[in-house]
Amino acid sequence: MKKEIKFSLVFRDMWQSAGKYVPRVDQLVKVAPAIIEMGCFARVETNGGGFEQVNLLFGENPNKAVREWTKPFHEAGIQTHMLDRALNGLRMSPVPADVRKLFYKVKKAQGTDITRTFCGLNDIRNIAPSITYAHEAGMISQCSLCITHSPIHTVEYYTDMALKLIKLGADEICIKDMAGIGRPVSLGKIVANIKAAHPEIPIQYHSHAGPGFNMASILEVCEAGCDYIDVGMEPLSWGTGHADLLSVQAMLKDAGFQVPEVNMEAYMKVRALIQEFMDDFLGLYISPKNRLMNSLLIGPGLPGGMMGSLMADLESNLESINKYKAKRNLPFMKQDELLIKLFNEVAYVWPRVGYPPLVTPFSQYVKNLSMMNVMAMEKGKERWGMIADDIWDMLLGKAGKLPGELAPEIVEKAEREGRKFFNGNPQDNYPDALDKYRKLMKENKWELGEDDEELFEYAMHPAQYEAYKSGKAKEDFLEDVEKRRAERDKSPLDDAKPKTLTVQVDGQAYRVTVAYGDIDLPASATEKVTAPVGEGQEVAAPLEGKFFLTKNAQETPLKVGDKVKEGDLLCYIEAMKTYNAIRADFGGTVTAICVNPGDSVSEDDVLMKIG
Repeated sequence: MKKEIKFSLVFRDMWQSAGKYVPRVDQLVKVAPAIIEMGCFARVETNGGGFEQVNLLFGENPNKAVREWTKPFHEAGIQTHMLDRALNGLRMSPVPADVRKLFYKVKKAQGTDITRTFCGLNDIRNIAPSITYAHEAGMISQCSLCITHSPIHTVEYYTDMALKLIKLGADEICIKDMAGIGRPVSLGKIVANIKAAHPEIPIQYHSHAGPGFNMASILEVCEAGCDYIDVGMEPLSWGTGHADLLSVQAMLKDAGFQVPEVNMEAYMKVRALIQEFMDDFLGLYISPKNRLMNSLLIGPGLPGGMMGSLMADLESNLESINKYKAKRNLPFMKQDELLIKLFNEVAYVWPRVGYPPLVTPFSQYVKNLSMMNVMAMEKGKERWGMIADDIWDMLLGKAGKLPGELAPEIVEKAEREGRKFFNGNPQDNYPDALDKYRKLMKENKWELGEDDEELFEYAMHPAQYEAYKSGKAKEDFLEDVEKRRAERDKSPLDDAKPKTLTVQVDGQAYRVTVAYGDIDLPASATEKVTAPVGEGQEVAAPLEGKFFLTKNAQETPLKVGDKVKEGDLLCYIEAMKTYNAIRADFGGTVTAICVNPGDSVSEDDVLMKIG
């Protein structure tokens, strides 16, 4: 009989690889006893990157969610683990050192045992502080090798990285094959090399099913000495998700490994509850295509966790492109066409931006940049026209060292725009910030929370936390759920019903009713819409997303009456998890701000006026 292989249920990632959201805390607490009853999991992933932003978007306190969700697993003797993004903590952008340090203290107090730390650039300088902070908080430090497939990312590259992390104090190593793109034999060699040097270090393998390699990869890494395997379960396994528990167990049992038995009665309870949660509202954010495996993913190498949200975002990207085409009487694009164009563009962009491992946030950056290029080219413009500030930080070295070299056209664009490359320690770019957030919380009369957990949440996710505290987050979320339910439940006849739209004619806005066939229009149908106050040149949204005047508490929001110069930062549009800076094309005085922070805007909507 071969060695024992233990299983970890990646419950958070199961959901976020399928769609946009994870269950609410009441749903999590409801399913926990049945997961425990299954009797086959040594570990459960309870939170991590993306999880807490989702709680805030629900209008739900993430700290309460983590405490209640981890508690039953602790009582059952099951370890809990979470995903953290090193320099980026739990968000998409870099985090000050004092906030990072508080992060581990808070998560340990809330009941998380293991922190799975990764740097999206595999820059060990970003991971090293997390090892220290985790140990100081009493957590197990599991450090990740972000697996991708390129001329740079070789077996030797990953072996060397693992040995350096262990020397720095990593307790465990995770082979984070976030796109399932790792080749089975190469992954086996990486594990064997680590075990040959450090047989005492536990190794956990995490992969996604999308391209079709991961069942073979699981067998290879187990043969090489892997200790833990991350699994999913129906109805959220395969596709953009993970290999299914039952299939992995049967395969490893046949290969002679010791594997835990599964309580199938409890398995069916969990399966039914997952389906219940999907039927409630979570399924509204899950594309049916996310259930499919697709060998086309081998080319772009995009991770499963991102593919879930990508398919949701693709709808608005497609709508934007087709609005442009409709205005010009051009043939509409289909979603599959856009997806293929995007995959091809990722393959074009990735080597030119230095081969960053395609993992959060850099997979989103590469995908977003590729999507912006596709949308620009579909609208007759050139590549590289819009590069968000966070993406520039990656390109300039502010987030860490890129594995490869930038293409000359990117370097030339940076120099043309006066952008400076950075070769120092990335953390030095982000000064401590907790005192600032303490002051803001005191001014708002907000409690710092048990173990300073509310302070941590505000400092980690400022914009989302403010929307949560104001109630706007919950309001927007419930409105979106109802909109999606109505869309799902409508009959084909609904498309023939009259619809009221706002159109502009010669600069004047009118309400019009659009319907199939002849209808009698009420007098109010041509009611003139009141234009926003203020005169001046309009600043139009270059893309769809959510409007924000600032992206963090360090920035001062623009207001009516402020003077701006050409090139000044005006506001942001958050799209595809990235804040895109909108800068002035001309100088003057701000005479009107036409939308509220947090509002959704469409391309060409007027954001403000400058006179």
